[in-house]
Amino acid sequence: QVQLVESGGGLVQPGGSLRLSCVASRSIFTIYAMNWYRQAPGKQRELVATFTSGGSTNYADFVNGRFTISRDNAKNTVYLQMNSLKPEDTAVYYCNAQVLGLKFNDYWGQGTQVTVSS
Repeated sequence: QVQLVESGGGLVQPGGSLRLSCVASRSIFTIYAMNWYRQAPGKQRELVATFTSGGSTNYADFVNGRFTISRDNAKNTVYLQMNSLKPEDTAVYYCNAQVLGLKFNDYWGQGTQVTVSS
């Protein structure tokens, strides 16, 4: 089991930056993948960024170099640095942990609201 707590959301103007944090209740070092998802009103939840236990990162096409996912194993924390924010980035952002046991198990945080507006 993994409990995840996100923070760092808020209201920001277009072109601004935010850093989201996700603190896990246990070591993330051996978690198969830590992911950030987002869900805008009326839309499906979509994958934003992934950080695997092997150290590789992947991003959705819409990120286009604006976001960076990173992690601090000592703090059991994953970050999402978001720069050059656009109104269409407005969504609830969720942290997700994919834990591999006999099968993959998904754990979710409660989400943090990001609103990009002037």
